Amino acid sequence: MFEKFSDTLTFDDVLLVPQLSEILPKDAFVGTELANGIKLHLPFLSAPMDSVTEAKMAIVLALEGGLGIIHKNFGIDEQVAEVVKVKRFKSGFITHPIAVSPSILISDLTKIREKYGYKKIPVVDKNAKLVGLISELDYFLPEDGNLTVAERMVKLSDLKTAKVGITLAEANQMIHDLRLRVLCVINDAGELESIVTRRDIEKNSQFGNSTKNSEKQLRVGAAVGVGNSAIERAEALYSAGVDLVVVDTAHGHSAGVINTVKALRQKFSDKVIVAGNIATSDATLALVDAGADVVKVGIGPGSICTTRIIAGVGVPQLSAILEVARVLKQVKRPVALIADGGIKSSGDIVKAMAAGASAVMMGNMFAGTDESPGRIEFVNGRMYKIYRGMGSVEAMDRGSKDRYGQADVNEKNKFVPEGVSGKVPYKGPVSNIVYQLSGGLKSGMGYLGAHNLFELREKACFVKISPAGLKESHPHDLTHADNAPNYDVSGF
Repeated sequence: MFEKFSDTLTFDDVLLVPQLSEILPKDAFVGTELANGIKLHLPFLSAPMDSVTEAKMAIVLALEGGLGIIHKNFGIDEQVAEVVKVKRFKSGFITHPIAVSPSILISDLTKIREKYGYKKIPVVDKNAKLVGLISELDYFLPEDGNLTVAERMVKLSDLKTAKVGITLAEANQMIHDLRLRVLCVINDAGELESIVTRRDIEKNSQFGNSTKNSEKQLRVGAAVGVGNSAIERAEALYSAGVDLVVVDTAHGHSAGVINTVKALRQKFSDKVIVAGNIATSDATLALVDAGADVVKVGIGPGSICTTRIIAGVGVPQLSAILEVARVLKQVKRPVALIADGGIKSSGDIVKAMAAGASAVMMGNMFAGTDESPGRIEFVNGRMYKIYRGMGSVEAMDRGSKDRYGQADVNEKNKFVPEGVSGKVPYKGPVSNIVYQLSGGLKSGMGYLGAHNLFELREKACFVKISPAGLKESHPHDLTHADNAPNYDVSGF
């Protein structure tokens, strides 16, 4: 436990000492495991923030080998729907696919398309028997809005279908040979059992390191709060197939969080539970004893978090990680550590992993991408997207006020915010960000001669640097440096 006036450090206060290396960065393995067989090829998680992670972000991160955590500023049904979107987006047989009745109007069909993003939808009768397929090519809007699906669908007699029992390889070959977009799989009674899509086959070959479960579904996590509402939300999420829930609060070392974790563990004994946020050894042991499989570390390091300013509370992030990792080594069962917040560059990721993190959770790094919620805004000829802390007034008003112990506050002007709202430059596809961050992590491992993350932790030797050393670490003494990283996040 920290003593009074302990010396503590954050990422910019230290550097890692290079070691003898016999590997190249490309040969470094950055895979990790959180709990219960949830393995990631990339130790990157997106933060459950309403300006960062919904289904679109979670899908792309899982395809890249990471994991997205759906925020909880939704109603339960809405959050479950986001999880279902991720689960249905898979390379292989899509079981229980979205299907429509032949009697519904095209105008109603377009609402389903807008909600779920599906362009090709099977059509079944009241007995679940396949009667056709309708795609975006089969109708025009608004002219056909008042027509029924039956009037525009491709009928069963004109479809190529497969029978239950066909293998994925055989289905893939059939799609290839017959130049199909969608292959419907039916049983002997003619009932729709599943579909296979050409797009999913292409994704499967393109993303060989995707984060998937045994059924080839993409993995996804989701945030919950505390108390009975969290139990209800978790039950709905687990039923929808979510791979883990995160008891996500600003202060994880509190009775509400501890009791919620205990209740979740008692009710869902075989499910993965993440809890946080914490920064001390006592908090670590409290959550581990309550039944957490993974703890989330970080009190106030985020670029849009003002907890340390408003409440005067926090622990510099590197010291917090080191402290929690130290305690977890003494725990008799495996418990993973997620470092949440404060990541400004790939070098910070290397330091976090070297200090003992199993994975890092990021918000700012993934904000402003194509996959983050919200629209692009043009300001003085430049493109931006909204990025806000879950402790900002806007996010609290939408539903995150319980995260900061203000669930009973009903007037917007009565909130005591612990976050801000701002804009970040538009960054393009998140896959580009992931590529650069993973490349930087592998580069750091190469400097330390670490084949994997375990060796990175074993070989890590930190040295404390001065403000002059920090200045020396960044590009300096140049009139203009092309492609230099922008480390200044003070405005966001």
